Amino acid sequence: MFGLDKKDTSMLIIVAFLTLFAPFILNPFPTDSAMAQFNAGYPDLMQRFVIFGIFAIGFNILFGLTGYLSFGHAAFLGAGSYSAVWMFKLVGMNVIPAIVLSVIVAGLFALLIGFVSLRRSGIYFSILTLAFAQMSFNLAYSVLTPITNGETGLQLTLEDPRILGVSATADGSIPVTSLFGLEMRSTFELAVGPWAFQFNAGYYLCALILLAAFYLSIRIFRSPFGMMLRAVKSNQQRMNYTGLNTRPYTLAAFVISGMYAGLAGGLMASMDPLAGAERMQWTASGEVVLMTILGGAGTLIGPVLGAGFIKYFENIFSKINDNVLHSWFSFMPDGMEDAAVFLLHPFIGKGWHLTLGILFMLVVIFLPGGLVEGGQRIKGWLSRRKSKDSDTSSETNPAE
Repeated sequence: MFGLDKKDTSMLIIVAFLTLFAPFILNPFPTDSAMAQFNAGYPDLMQRFVIFGIFAIGFNILFGLTGYLSFGHAAFLGAGSYSAVWMFKLVGMNVIPAIVLSVIVAGLFALLIGFVSLRRSGIYFSILTLAFAQMSFNLAYSVLTPITNGETGLQLTLEDPRILGVSATADGSIPVTSLFGLEMRSTFELAVGPWAFQFNAGYYLCALILLAAFYLSIRIFRSPFGMMLRAVKSNQQRMNYTGLNTRPYTLAAFVISGMYAGLAGGLMASMDPLAGAERMQWTASGEVVLMTILGGAGTLIGPVLGAGFIKYFENIFSKINDNVLHSWFSFMPDGMEDAAVFLLHPFIGKGWHLTLGILFMLVVIFLPGGLVEGGQRIKGWLSRRKSKDSDTSSETNPAE
């Protein structure tokens, strides 16, 4: 199917199922129940799941295949966002031209940074990319304010020309982003008993682009180009000794990875037409590193799982406060209730990073291959158990 073998096709189908049916999967609890706090099936969060999934898939092409650890990929995310917002301001509110421009600009930016940074490897490469990202952040924050609007961020106004669209709607408001007339904020809500499911146009556009990006990553992983990148990760020095110049391959991987980041940035701006310098900070680059390692660097589906895992914790656990904890433990005596809230307080709300850090440590220590390795271990355990049960059954009822 689509030039993929059976295993890769199955993986693509799994990702398609998870993304297309996310409104159902992420809303397992009734709306009025106490556990509704853990539902994540609302448009803004689902969009973040798939957008950062695209970001992590692209980063994995560089880090997972070549072993080059970049701490500057947030620069391409921010460049894509700024490019998309400028397209909305100058041309029109259709998201397709904005997304295309964000990919092109991020690719050119990655070509420039990669050409310089890839002259070094290891920790020196990482430091160079971090330096470029921080320079980009400072340029966007203070130097290039006519282009980026500094700390306020670049956003739409009623004075924008929009040569292929209107500057203001009939009621005098700023027009919204759309796909050939279909507004990205358009949402249909389906109520099934105590459950409420939301189907957002912007989310499904991002989901379809995620599937295309995931399919392209599979083809890259299985191609001769991907094999060459794996060889670079295995022993680049030995390849250089054979007379093979590896720099064009690593530069190509860097540019492709940067274009994925630009695509993610363009989608972020398409869902919410605002671009700020904070998207270029080193923390955003570190976040995608965590996503890739947590999910499983070098695997296909791992970065998608890691992105969903981190974004879920960021948006769900950070909203839990002491009042929610008191409602959960209200059945306890007052002293025990207060003690339980006191013990859990550092791990929720603003302290959600502590919970994430502990989980990340546990994964790195016990599952070096990330969440994918955990799934493989569970699958292997179930297979062995099934085989053992089958052998026991054969011994109990021998064939005559």
